[in-house]
Amino acid sequence: MSTMNLGGIALAVAVGALAGFTAEAKTLRWSSPTDLTTLDPYAHTESFTTSMLHHVFDPLVRHGRNLELEPALAVSWKTVRPDTWRFELRKNVKFHNGNPFTADDVVASITRILDPGSRARGDLVAVDRAEKVDDFTVDIVTKGPYPLLLNDLSGIYIMDKEWMEANGALKPGDVSRGVSTAASTSAVGTGPFKVESFKPEAGTVFVVNPNWWDKPQHNLDRIEFKPIKSDATRVAALLSGELDLIAPAPLQDLQRIGNSSGFKVIEEPSLRLIMLSLSSRPELKTAPGQKNPMLDLRVRQAMWHAIDFEALKKRVMRDKSRNTGTLVAPQVPGFAKDNDQLFGYDQDKAKKLLAEAGYPNGFKTKLNCPNDRYINDEQTCVAIASMWTKIGVQTELQTESRATYFPRRDRGEFDNSMVGWANMPSMDGFATLSSLLAEQKDGYGGSNAGAYSNPKIEELTRKAAVELDEEKRRSMLVDALKEARDTVAYIPVHQQPVAWAMRDGVEIPQFPDEYVRLWFTNIK
Repeated sequence: MSTMNLGGIALAVAVGALAGFTAEAKTLRWSSPTDLTTLDPYAHTESFTTSMLHHVFDPLVRHGRNLELEPALAVSWKTVRPDTWRFELRKNVKFHNGNPFTADDVVASITRILDPGSRARGDLVAVDRAEKVDDFTVDIVTKGPYPLLLNDLSGIYIMDKEWMEANGALKPGDVSRGVSTAASTSAVGTGPFKVESFKPEAGTVFVVNPNWWDKPQHNLDRIEFKPIKSDATRVAALLSGELDLIAPAPLQDLQRIGNSSGFKVIEEPSLRLIMLSLSSRPELKTAPGQKNPMLDLRVRQAMWHAIDFEALKKRVMRDKSRNTGTLVAPQVPGFAKDNDQLFGYDQDKAKKLLAEAGYPNGFKTKLNCPNDRYINDEQTCVAIASMWTKIGVQTELQTESRATYFPRRDRGEFDNSMVGWANMPSMDGFATLSSLLAEQKDGYGGSNAGAYSNPKIEELTRKAAVELDEEKRRSMLVDALKEARDTVAYIPVHQQPVAWAMRDGVEIPQFPDEYVRLWFTNIK
């Protein structure tokens, strides 16, 4: 459940606890309000954990310094049939335990993520199987022509088959269902860093992999990460010299940090949109037997009109966010200006719509939100719950740590909930369609926690999945996102900002997907 700011004593104790962070040369000490969920790359779909595990595991194809797709464990690829891509693999690559990287590892990894028990199965929704051609050649067979395979593969990390066999981890875990394997707490990859220690809620230590196949662009020997939920504690640790980097940095402290001698702040718009999922189930979870008012479009429209987004932007987000009317950022394929028109704050209209829908006195509902995942997530939800209550939608707000929030959301326990979406790893609007808007079947709809269903979007999603004409494909994305807006599939809240703070001497590029890629970091 939600907790308030720590007092001075707790603050001092928490900062003091960071004394265990050694200030060795070439050691980067950094903190975030969130922690790794697991070390199993297929047991979750949470982008912070994915970004952290990218330091340990490599994909076949990766995003480069400018987020362009480039070779990683695969050196080249081509289509040999409309539904088959052939990948030539990099030779002389070794896993952290010394095992050689071969085609067997790719096949085992793809098979593992496609397992019905994989939480990340939806990240390869168009893939049917992987087949070994020889020790350094793999075919990936899709369910039909699929233009986004390389985009999707950029987020699929390759694991060591021999290690998985020896440790009983050929099947994936699933944090949503509480399923764990040896891979949940141990990670053996081919990436630039190795995991030295992993202590949930306490910290994770990475050490450099001197045998990484790529030429390092960093000068780090060691990364010491510690999650610190409290904004005040995290900022105090940075300014006292206990940390080198905090990401994200609290919006309310950016000016103070930037004005402090020896520190700097970098900012960039994020690809991540924050939105509210509304229940489309016949009954409310919070009131079994009661018809769900949100099945009526007028109710959903009323709940959208009730939110004063300009007030949220100015008071909660310190004028750093961007209000939006659609579900993808302007940089993402599928974005269209016509879909990005703001819905309009109008409480009187909201009340009128409720009355027309048969709820002149409103109704009771619940809003569930994380309090340590997105920028000012709890404060945003507090304000929205109050705005809904003012039009008669009496809203009970429940906030909790992401560690319990997202598994509960995945299990469909909420009526209304907050979710952030950056369309990773594909950086394409198809990810919004296939994960948030499609029905939960055939690997689709993995994050459609509100059980939204729309035949038109289903049809467009399936067609877009196999459309090779890029202009036609993007048009399908635009049409589907327009339908999502027209039916209030979700209520878009804002495009959130990205702000990091660090001491002078830390040079690190910032990325709009919010990934912290420390293999590009140099420190003095």
